[in-house]
Amino acid sequence: MAQLRRNYHQFVQLQTEIVVVSPEDAESLHRYWRTAALPFIGVPDPDHTVSRLYGQETSLFKLGRMPAQMLIDRSGILRFVFYSHSMADIPPAREVLSLLAAWSP
Repeated sequence: MAQLRRNYHQFVQLQTEIVVVSPEDAESLHRYWRTAALPFIGVPDPDHTVSRLYGQETSLFKLGRMPAQMLIDRSGILRFVFYSHSMADIPPAREVLSLLAAWSP
């Protein structure tokens, strides 16, 4: 989330909203969001309803939910999906920003 926060102004310039779906309950997520002062939206998903809807992997052997990045356009069409295998293979923000820039009118 650090790279999303660092690059948030660039996402805003590309008219993109960041929504983070978290396995935390609402109270824990709110406390974390307030402490970290994150400028984007956090959605609690403790029952994994949203993560299952989008096919995000949950693995007890890998300590929970694997990161996933998705770009959904204004029409609700899923344009890009990246399912991480670990915390180490999350695409850099610059790659996501370049995809967004290519789609901008």
